[in-house]
Parts: sequence; C-alpha cells; structure tokens
Amino acid sequence: MSGAAPEGYDPHAFEPFAVTVDLAVFTVRDTRLHVLLVERGEDPYKGHWALPGGFVLPRESAGSAARRELAEETGLSEETVSALHLEQLRTYSDPDRDPRMRVVSVAYAALVPDLPEPRGGGDAASARWWDAEELGALAFDHDRILADARIRIGAKLEYTCLATAFCPPEFTLGELQQVYETVWCVELDRPNFRRKVLTTPGFVQAVEGSPRRTGGRGKPAALHRAGAATALHPPLLRPEGRST
Repeated sequence: MSGAAPEGYDPHAFEPFAVTVDLAVFTVRDTRLHVLLVERGEDPYKGHWALPGGFVLPRESAGSAARRELAEETGLSEETVSALHLEQLRTYSDPDRDPRMRVVSVAYAALVPDLPEPRGGGDAASARWWDAEELGALAFDHDRILADARIRIGAKLEYTCLATAFCPPEFTLGELQQVYETVWCVELDRPNFRRKVLTTPGFVQAVEGSPRRTGGRGKPAALHRAGAATALHPPLLRPEGRST
C-alpha cells in the first residue's frame, strides 16, 4: 500500500500548526508532593515557570518526544527514563493557548522517585522541584494541565500499583504508605494499610536476605520491592470526602 499523497492533494490548503509535549512530572520528597518546573528563558512568558516540554520533531512520535524531554530536564539517561512511569494524559488544543501560533499539546504525566535537583535543558533558564501546594500561576495553560494530572494520579493510586513508582527500588511499607498520604492529603491507618498491601498478590515483594533499615522509629523495617501486579482488586479507596 503506497504512502504517497493522493494526486491533487494540496497540503497548503490547511493552516499549519505545531505539536508539542508537556510533562507533569511528580515526585515525593520530604513527605510532600513536588512537581518539576522550568523557568522559561525565551518569550513568550520569559521568566515565568512552566511545565517542561517542547516541540515534537518532524520524524518523532509524541511519546518519543516526551521521553526525550524528560531525559533532558532530569539529566537521566534515556535507558533510565524508559523504565519510569510515563503515561499520556490528554490533548490540549484550544486555538489561543499559545500566542505564537496554533499549537496542540499532548500532555503526559510522569511518576518518579526522589531525584537530585534537575539541570534544565533546551530553552529553559533553570529547573527545580516545587512543592505542589506552593505554586504560583504557570505559563500557557499549564495550571490546567497540572490540575488534570493530579486528579489522574490520585485516582489511579486507588486501583493500580503505581504508588511504587514514587519509591526507590527497595522501600519500606512505611515509605509506601507515605506516598498515598502525600498524594491524597490524608492519614491512613497503618495496620489496615499493611494488611491491604501484603494480602494483595503481586503488589510488593519482600527483599530476602537484605539488611533491614530503620523506618523512622521503632524496630527496623523490612524492605520490599515492587511486585508484578499492575491492578488492585479490590481497590484501595481513599477516605470518603477527600479528593486530590
């Protein structure tokens, strides 16, 4: 089947537009939810903070562009980035969302363990982790993208095992519980939480023979790693009346 354009087709009959990717990258550090932001080094919105992202290259898919941008902004290798949780959120296509031209953005949400301060890349003047509860207004429509991403992540923690994506390769159940409490802004009952995690097949896997480390207070805590399961049956519901 030929991939050539049909005879008589005129691509110039349609107004051109650009496609970008924007990344809502979350981590948990110091028991607080943080989001990766970049300070724009060029107009429009020079000097304002924004979600990291950039234009999709001519021979590049949106997913590849998102992974490339995530590697550039965090300083991680492409191999490491490929192992992180990165999922497409939705498409933002309001005609006036970018003052330069018609720009359609494919937004992604990423969950990462606590990382060093980012280095920034591309046209960013700087980059840093921001406490998600202490943000000012962001450039473009990034406030909306970030709000949508927080809702998505909060909901997915109820019925998937994605909370482990915030944790290092080996973690305590206390650290895992802290992820839920941080993202949901709630306090969970420790015995009930441990029971749910340990009785869900494939949620976590004990690290056999590994040294034990102190989980903050009390006796040393056993280490676990993420299991093979991806979904929670039944779901781990947040307390009623609370939403992200």
